[in-house]
Amino acid sequence: MQKFPITSEGHVAMHEELKRLKSVERPKIIKAIAEAREHGDLSENAEYHAAKEQQGLNEGRVAELEDRLSRAEVIDIKKLSGETVIFGANVSLIDEDTEDEVVYRIVGEYEADASAGLISISSPIARALIGKSEGDSVEVSTPGGGKSYEITGISFSG
Repeated sequence: MQKFPITSEGHVAMHEELKRLKSVERPKIIKAIAEAREHGDLSENAEYHAAKEQQGLNEGRVAELEDRLSRAEVIDIKKLSGETVIFGANVSLIDEDTEDEVVYRIVGEYEADASAGLISISSPIARALIGKSEGDSVEVSTPGGGKSYEITGISFSG
């Protein structure tokens, strides 16, 4: 069984989603199926088929989350420190072409959200940053072409 890294915040978020799916969504879907059954002939009952499809999607997501949680290796980034980029680091970068500054946190692949500044440990930019220090320049191959960044800061605050 292959473990994967996840921050403690990501782990909590997964548990909360799993709890919501089991305690809120599942009963709501069961009620919708029961109500649809009362309408009679199930072969032509659109509400019944929609509720059963929703049940399948919900149960699939529950199984997926349970699997991920069983394989998660929780890393508490509040206990991390250092001067090189590792999992959980907040990395401040300056795009050497545009002078735009960005800050990314390197997180597990299941909690990545680039729009929120959370990039996956397996993303091209994170792989380029791992092991580097403040002041280093990195070259990243992206779908839009090569990018050059300078690391201006590394921190490990949660």
